[in-house]
Amino acid sequence: PNVEAIAAFEPDLVILSDSGIQQELELIGVEVYVAAAAVVLEDVFDQMLEIGEITCQRVGALAAVADMREKIAELLNGINLPENPLTYYHELDDTLYSVTSGTFVGHIYSLAGLVNIADLADKDGSSWGYPQLTQEFVLEADPDIIFFADAECCGQSVETITSRPGWSELKAVRNGNVIEMDNDVSSRWGPRLVDFLATVNAAISSVKAG
Repeated sequence: PNVEAIAAFEPDLVILSDSGIQQELELIGVEVYVAAAAVVLEDVFDQMLEIGEITCQRVGALAAVADMREKIAELLNGINLPENPLTYYHELDDTLYSVTSGTFVGHIYSLAGLVNIADLADKDGSSWGYPQLTQEFVLEADPDIIFFADAECCGQSVETITSRPGWSELKAVRNGNVIEMDNDVSSRWGPRLVDFLATVNAAISSVKAG
């Protein structure tokens, strides 16, 4: 981000996801709030409440958080997992980058009781929770559910994924459990996490029913 370009808008507040230009903005009198990447749900709620305070919208923030808590609890309570844990693969792009349970995205799947196949690909943490998997790794792991968040960025679809060499033999493909995940919903921490969990919940219910 360009400090001069931001300053030209004369903002009352700038919300950053990291502190890279925080000091420069503050030096020219711009108020800054750093909303670092959430790790768990409570981080999301804390940031929403803090932004509510800063923007004089405390009541609205409290209402939004309370609504999220209620809907998320309802969704989690409504999940009926099979006796054997379900495994999943979350695809970030068509080069097979994924997320582990150590990321916020992975944390949400963990809340739903799913087991992440990508965890084994980053046991030492060298990929910072975002390992690039191989075709062979995915085929060997044989996940129960595939969530793909690369429809918009990379033109992926159920058809392109199921037509990959060898993927037709995966359980997720055979059972019709290849689910498109809106990348805007799954990659951001905020009110739409309810939509994220609703998609996961529906996928789990479908697997159980099948």
